[in-house]
Amino acid sequence: MLTLSFATFLGILCCLAVVALSGIRIIRPTHRGMIEKLGKYHKYANPGFHWVIPLIDKMYMINITEQMVDAEPQEIITNDNLNARVDAQVYFRVKPDEDSVKACQYNVYDYQTQIVSLARTTLRNIIRTLTLKSANSERDKINSELMKTLKEETKHWGLEVVRTELKEIEPPNDVQDTMNKVVKAENEKIAAKDYALAAQTQADGLRMAKIKESEGNRQGKILEAEGEAQAIKLVNEAANKYFVGNAQLLRRLETVEKSLMNNAKIVVPNDAQLVNMIGDMAGIVPLKEKK
Repeated sequence: MLTLSFATFLGILCCLAVVALSGIRIIRPTHRGMIEKLGKYHKYANPGFHWVIPLIDKMYMINITEQMVDAEPQEIITNDNLNARVDAQVYFRVKPDEDSVKACQYNVYDYQTQIVSLARTTLRNIIRTLTLKSANSERDKINSELMKTLKEETKHWGLEVVRTELKEIEPPNDVQDTMNKVVKAENEKIAAKDYALAAQTQADGLRMAKIKESEGNRQGKILEAEGEAQAIKLVNEAANKYFVGNAQLLRRLETVEKSLMNNAKIVVPNDAQLVNMIGDMAGIVPLKEKK
């Protein structure tokens, strides 16, 4: 009888140990806990060790780290009646305070699934108001509007929308080919303009160089003419001084000058007037003859 009682006691101890161990809960720093007692909210659980009563208490662990959901590709008709394949990603997290943890469980059935549906619907509403070209060029605007709408609609879900990213906006193949041709034509047009500008710059440089060269030649001719004019002036002054009324003497002097230029040997007549005139022009004083 004593042996049966001891065995029963050991059995009871084992059952209690199993119940105690089954009620142990460990919450990691990346999660927060929410404990319900008999189906009603009981208390909020921070990271660490917790114990719940089996079959009476139930703990729900909620991930509070940043999560990413894909809005999944979908065909959207743009404002210019073109089909565009649009895909986006949404980054969000459950806020770690008690009210937000309760809201993500009690205010929405499945926040991960529903935020995807909300993002897809919002994208359709935005893209439908834009043309395909503006949708591709205004990605930042689309992201901003998508994020604004998601924040407004999920503020009672206990979520924080961190950012949204528009992954792709792909037009139909024929439209894509046409767009590629347009871009190629625009690039060729820009290249042609650059080439024409370079050619014009080169032509302007050559024209300015020719102008400078002409100005240099002109200035040289002016200086040469001024020199000739100065020489003519000096000759006229000499003629007025020495040859006024004596053209025959001037003619003789010109003949002597031309002969000297050709290194010719000449015999100067014993003409005191011509010799004295040449010496006077050269700054030479003739010597007096010895008696």
